Amino acid sequence: MSINLLNTKGTPLNEQRFTWRDLVQIPIDKLNDDAFTRVRIILMNGIEAENIRFQHATARLSDMEVRLEMAKVRRLDHFQNILINWLLPADQSTLETTLGYEQVAIEITADVAMREPDSYLAQAYRFGMLEDFDHLYRFSALYDRLFGKDANTIIQSYTDIRPGRPTKVEHRAPEDDVRLPYDKNKMSPVSKLHTITIVSAEHQVRDFYMNIGPMFADPIARQLYAEIATIEEQHVTHYESLEDHRETILEKWMLHEATEVYNYWSCVEQESNPRVRAIFERFLDYELGHLHHVMELFKNKERRDPAEILPTELPDPIKSASHREFVRKVLATEIPLTAKGTQFVSKDEESRATEDYRAQLNSEGSPSESVVEGWTPRTEKKAA
Repeated sequence: MSINLLNTKGTPLNEQRFTWRDLVQIPIDKLNDDAFTRVRIILMNGIEAENIRFQHATARLSDMEVRLEMAKVRRLDHFQNILINWLLPADQSTLETTLGYEQVAIEITADVAMREPDSYLAQAYRFGMLEDFDHLYRFSALYDRLFGKDANTIIQSYTDIRPGRPTKVEHRAPEDDVRLPYDKNKMSPVSKLHTITIVSAEHQVRDFYMNIGPMFADPIARQLYAEIATIEEQHVTHYESLEDHRETILEKWMLHEATEVYNYWSCVEQESNPRVRAIFERFLDYELGHLHHVMELFKNKERRDPAEILPTELPDPIKSASHREFVRKVLATEIPLTAKGTQFVSKDEESRATEDYRAQLNSEGSPSESVVEGWTPRTEKKAA
């Protein structure tokens, strides 16, 4: 059953409490829990981090009243961020977590691309998904190179490990990564929630790779993380530019809170681990409380009805599941695409600025190519 966002108030802020023992709970099992439990944890970590990042940035542009209200909600989001992220197990290496991050980027973006009603936004999601698909292939090769292990032990064969749009050709000049924003007055609310969802997932990937890349001793690993972190920076630019800059701070804040509600509800609807599901249910109730707190602020400050911005009921849940056939179809038809300005074009229409930018970056070799030299995914070896 869906949730009525305007009427379901959730837990009030003053009743949302945490202790240190509560914040650090028993983590999941990296091999025995379903891979999509990890996908949902990583996704919600990204959603929480995005809302915190958004509030910190916009508080600097807001008056004292909004700053104080953001501080209240942000502290609770911070605690939720800890509890969710700390569900990842200590025996899951940074590279294994990387495989999970790329699985999130592929499967969640694929589902959003399939359900997105706006054709331009759907194209933008498919475009980025093909690049993340290739990243999983490159990191799987690195996992075999460093540890002699099959990435399917982590992603549980839900997602194909094969090349996408080659990472070495994904590098584009900055002017070819900024997209057309949606029109806030015409775009459906669900499209706005999709955009925040995907930029949240991509921004956490960028930050994670920037933090863990220097921790590797292997020179190819260090270079590969540097290269793919740069593509993730492009992806953040690509997705965030889809948002309409004319939305007010409080409009955007409400949409961020609604995005958290939407994604926690999607997780609750699908989670197989009862303990993790209970956490998602709790935070769904907490986020409804956050949303209604911001709705009241929006009504008082802007003298507008939140119903102008928010959907009455949530759309169907975002599915954290295998989208193998959809991804294969997109792979078969859209790998040759690139971007020029705000448009998606064929390779022969590429800008000179991007050609020069890529040539300079790859002039001394490409780590994403080096890591797969002579490597065959283990699933293909078995098939042969």
